[in-house]
Amino acid sequence: MAIGHARAERADSAHAGHGHTHISPANASRRRLAVVLGLSALILVAEVIGGIASGSLALLADAGHVLTDMSGILMALLAIGFASRPASAERTFGYLRVEILAAVGNAVLLLGVAVFVLFEAVERFFTPHAVETGLMAGVAAVGLVVNLVSMLMLQQAQKESLNIRGAYLEVMGDVIGSAAVIVAAVVIALTGWLAADVVASLAIAVLIVPRTIALLREATDVLLEATPKGTDIDEVRRHILEAPGVIDCHDLHAWTITSGSHVVSAHVVLADGADPAAALDALMTCLSDDFDIEHSTFQLEASDRRRLELWSHD
Repeated sequence: MAIGHARAERADSAHAGHGHTHISPANASRRRLAVVLGLSALILVAEVIGGIASGSLALLADAGHVLTDMSGILMALLAIGFASRPASAERTFGYLRVEILAAVGNAVLLLGVAVFVLFEAVERFFTPHAVETGLMAGVAAVGLVVNLVSMLMLQQAQKESLNIRGAYLEVMGDVIGSAAVIVAAVVIALTGWLAADVVASLAIAVLIVPRTIALLREATDVLLEATPKGTDIDEVRRHILEAPGVIDCHDLHAWTITSGSHVVSAHVVLADGADPAAALDALMTCLSDDFDIEHSTFQLEASDRRRLELWSHD
């Protein structure tokens, strides 16, 4: 029995070629990231100058985090560019996985900055430095406003892309960092407790670590081809077995190519006399509608072939 391949396309494609001009999600994300990159560069310059002038470690720590954000955003922009390149005979899925590699790189960079800030904060705790609180708070307030604008620009796109989510989480860390610096400046101004600057530095490092680890874990799951988050493989199997003419299913696999692109493959055994085309249509429709899986590959087999494969399958 022939190998069946099913792929469901989204209804949006029906509008292609109708003469309308649309901004693709990739282009929209690229523009937002480019703007955020420019805003981050302004914050970086302001915080470096302000941190040196005010003597604030927290401000310099946040500047280091912003620098990491800029590297991550730059990688995200490169990833979008590579992901848009067409597939080839050598890379049949194109460069879609570049997005995931960029997300891993962002996470590693973030963890590195967090570790550096932790070590520097411990040293400063025992040797406090005088801080100019007015300048410290003013620069941090500007950074807070600009970072909030950047977060709003990426809020929707980060729900659909791990790559954009990495940049979004980094900007979120900057928002928290700017707020911590402002609080530290107020505490120092009111109480004279210079260690508040160090505490703010530690807060910046500690608060970003859990989110970064979560991003790294999610990206690693994609690289390890784990079952997509939210997909119940047993439920997928049950739906396959309910398709007309299907009597068995084995070698069922589900994984993610890149954000929002899930793949399923399976060997499907049909009953004698079953209609392969009807079974294939039912399987395709089921996975596309019920599980949002747009790329499904099924090997349709006759019942007498199952015994030939028992030696290599559970």
